[in-house]
Amino acid sequence: MDTTDYYRQLGLRFGASLEAVKASYRKLARQYHPDVNPGNEVAREKFMAITEAYKVLLTIAKPEAELEPVTVSTKTGGLESGVSHHQAPKVKITAKSPPIQFNPELTPEEQKIKANSYLELQNLLKYKRFPRAIALIEGLAQRIPHDPEIRQWQAISYQRWGRQLIAEKQVEKARNYLKKALKTDPHNRALWAEVERDFRQLEKIY
Repeated sequence: MDTTDYYRQLGLRFGASLEAVKASYRKLARQYHPDVNPGNEVAREKFMAITEAYKVLLTIAKPEAELEPVTVSTKTGGLESGVSHHQAPKVKITAKSPPIQFNPELTPEEQKIKANSYLELQNLLKYKRFPRAIALIEGLAQRIPHDPEIRQWQAISYQRWGRQLIAEKQVEKARNYLKKALKTDPHNRALWAEVERDFRQLEKIY
């Protein structure tokens, strides 16, 4: 069972807040508790399922205050990073809206993996856990190699890590990741502009 299924067990959308998880579990637990349904095997199994889902989601779900809206391009659905294609207009995406574009070439399972990975990548970049973010997106790119949106996320992750390395004065490593960003998404003009700015920062270090 994946994360989406655990949310579904509690009647919640994927990515619902920790408060919503707790509230839904309390409501369902009262409804399906064995003491309320003596001898009802279906209710007992349902109670066990929602309890398992609740325990898992307690370690995953974020408090409402941490579920910030993310900014994506209306054309690309890219991660917010100061990088977008051709200055596309920006819209706010809430947790109720799909944060990524639907790719009809992907299987439902691949689309689900992509959506789950997107949310995890957002959190990793937000808290500057760049090595883990890169490991995640590289693994996703290997599993779904022909999705242009994933390739964009991968390039953005490299560029963000390169910028952090500049701040840490790790010059050669920063240069390598900035080059990887351009190689990964070479036709993204906005990305080129960001990387050129980063390279200018590198020159100041010398």
